[in-house]
Amino acid sequence: MNGSKNISLGLLLLLTLGFSSVFAQTTKVKGVVTDKSGAPLPFVSVFVPGTSFGIATDAAGRYELQFDSPKDSIRFSLMGYKAITVRIQRGSEQVRNVSLESGAKTLGEVVIRRKKERYRNKDNPAVELIRLVIDNKSKNRMEHYDYANYNQYEKLEFALSNVSEKISNNRFTRKYKFVFDNQDTTKMAGRSLLPMYLEERLADVYYRRDPEKKKTIVTADKKVSFENYIDNRGLSAYLNHIYQDVDIYDNNMMLFTNQFLSPIADAGPTFYKYYIADTIKTADSTKLIVLEFYPRNKADRLLEGKLYITLDGKYAIQKADMTANKEINLNFIRDFHLYMDFEKTADGRYFMNKNTLMADFGLFKGKSGLYGERTVSLKNMVINKPMPDKFYEGSSFVENEEEVVKPESFWDQNRHDTLTTAESKVYANIDSLQHMKSFRRTMDIATLLLAGWKSVGPKFEIGPVNTFYNFNPVEGFRLRLGGRTTPKFNKSIYLEGYGAYGFKDEKWKYYFGGSYAFNHKSIYDWPVRAVKASYQHDTKIPGQELQFVQEDNFLLSFKRGNNDKWLYNDIYRVYYLHELYNHSSFQVGFKHWQQTPAGTLSYYKGNTADSVKKITTSELSLELRWAPHEQFYQGKNFRIPIPNKYPIFTLRAIAGVKGLFGSGYNYQNITLNIYKMVYLSQLGYSEVVLEGGYIFGHIPYPLLTIHRANQTYAYQLQSYNLMNFLEFVSDRYAGINIDHSFNGFIFNKIPLLKKLKLREVATVKVLYGGLSKGNDPRQDPTKIQFSNYADGVPITYTLGNTPYVEGSVGIANIFKLLRLDLVKRFTYLDNPLIANWGIRGRVRFDF
Repeated sequence: MNGSKNISLGLLLLLTLGFSSVFAQTTKVKGVVTDKSGAPLPFVSVFVPGTSFGIATDAAGRYELQFDSPKDSIRFSLMGYKAITVRIQRGSEQVRNVSLESGAKTLGEVVIRRKKERYRNKDNPAVELIRLVIDNKSKNRMEHYDYANYNQYEKLEFALSNVSEKISNNRFTRKYKFVFDNQDTTKMAGRSLLPMYLEERLADVYYRRDPEKKKTIVTADKKVSFENYIDNRGLSAYLNHIYQDVDIYDNNMMLFTNQFLSPIADAGPTFYKYYIADTIKTADSTKLIVLEFYPRNKADRLLEGKLYITLDGKYAIQKADMTANKEINLNFIRDFHLYMDFEKTADGRYFMNKNTLMADFGLFKGKSGLYGERTVSLKNMVINKPMPDKFYEGSSFVENEEEVVKPESFWDQNRHDTLTTAESKVYANIDSLQHMKSFRRTMDIATLLLAGWKSVGPKFEIGPVNTFYNFNPVEGFRLRLGGRTTPKFNKSIYLEGYGAYGFKDEKWKYYFGGSYAFNHKSIYDWPVRAVKASYQHDTKIPGQELQFVQEDNFLLSFKRGNNDKWLYNDIYRVYYLHELYNHSSFQVGFKHWQQTPAGTLSYYKGNTADSVKKITTSELSLELRWAPHEQFYQGKNFRIPIPNKYPIFTLRAIAGVKGLFGSGYNYQNITLNIYKMVYLSQLGYSEVVLEGGYIFGHIPYPLLTIHRANQTYAYQLQSYNLMNFLEFVSDRYAGINIDHSFNGFIFNKIPLLKKLKLREVATVKVLYGGLSKGNDPRQDPTKIQFSNYADGVPITYTLGNTPYVEGSVGIANIFKLLRLDLVKRFTYLDNPLIANWGIRGRVRFDF
């Protein structure tokens, strides 16, 4: 008996070991999960039923699951889709691509249940969980560490989507067939993408908490070049401004120049609803809560999506999938998704190792459009390994343009992810395209229409077109022809000039200027270190100051009210501009200025009509400017600052020197201008300008501060839109301008206006000023007197105890470009020939 029992036990043990060896075989399954249209589904739960084995698909819908279990099936589950179970072969490596079907009925039932149940924050486990995430934010971001460094890879791509065969096969584009054949149909389901721009960058990033400093050292940089028509550095800066770095742990995230409230912002529970959707366990047995979030008010500019939160006591974000609520007011963007992945560090915390922002820009009618994608990947994170203090000194961004050019073999070995076939061809295709005469001819025409300049060979350009013709009461019909050199002429030397003729005053006007860059770069390429010299003989309206627009632009010929008080100016200028890598700069200069009244403007003293033909002054100047983190959109011969959340400080000091080249006056003029873009999340943003100035010395009123007036029909931010030219002068002043855009916060809650995607704007401008007795010509008949109209009514006034105030309300985003303001003037309503009300327009491209 005992023998037979032992034999039976032995056989049972052998059978058990045999079966165990079979069941213990490793099973590996990988694949892609999509919806019925073929679009990849991120964050699908893929798990082995009845076990703790499971993962979630990545941003591209990919998964790879490996486990030791006798189970022969895996299950796919995602809120809003029907869960399915797929049979697999045990103990082998296999591919299982799965397509999930929408579970509309299930979702419908969930929505109805939620509508019946009143949503509350109190005693809501989802809200309690998100508050734990908020409380632990400081521990789960890089700022928790004293030091950190990692390798960062960035890829920015833009592609035309769903280009119609009619376009790709017409007689104008047929010759570019090699470009149109390079289409990618795998990246985005239902869309064919034609890559047109690609930019890659590899960098080593070093972070120090105290004193805080983040230093980026670029090791490799590669981008598609349109250098003959567009400044690549400026284009790159603008595109990266649209696709900024995003941190979910910030209270607000910048997406496409708009600010969105983070779902884990301190105020998140006030604006979002949260629901616990699922619990899963990853391959390393990390427990995650799947938390869905939605805006409380669908009309507000907020996000929706899913968060995967760890239940290890740190309450960190392990994954995130976010998009915009479809009902908010966005321009040009049909759809976008932001995917974020986080990786566990050695101390058990999580850092973001990859984020992908994909957007479908609906710039054209139908399905055609523009697709943009930015991927940021982080690897080789090292925690709390300090570098010497000297290492962190200097510029936060270091890039040697010669050293970052690397061969393709370097990129093959070091880029964090492989390029698609279409992406890998775009560099060569665009280079070939620019060598084709027909393409260069097309781009020349496009540059003429969009930028207003026409190339005359590679070294010279004629323009701008919008200044060739205009008219005004002094010159009558005016013709102008100008030109400038390009960087092909000389990288360090830039020349420009124009000639103009007025058929009413029968006078020639002209300008010539030149610049030399000491750092042998374009004078518009930051950081500038250049000397500039110019001479101008031309007309000007006293007190008119425009931003980024030529004063003889044709559209500015149309002005309201009396507009016949002008100057003939002769101005010699020399100045040196030096910009530093910390985004501060200084400018020292000299200006010799002779102004002669023109039109009905005249300079006279006292009651004897002692006429003054000309005022001459020579000025030395110093300008200090600080614009933290400033970026520019640059062309070959211009640059425009890109607004960001940081303030811009500009301090100017001018000294007039009597006797220097015939100058008649000693004086000092100090002004301070502070510009700040204030973002208020879903409430929109404000552009705020604070400015003040003080003049020391006794000078004639044409040299005082003539406050910026605007008699055109274009709305101007830093001018007073219902003030007349020459209406107010001061020798001391302080003002504030606030221009607020609500981004549709109100209109988006009104059904009709919501469909039109209109946005509301409001403005207030307040100016205090004064004039000392020593500079007031009404107190001293020996000074040049304020000018009068023909009937003796004064033109010019001073500001007393009452400030000048104007405000406006308006509608923006008309046809996605136009803004119209109804402007009201509130003070100094008794001044002659002024407008109490007015309508002003402005064109602005915004998302």
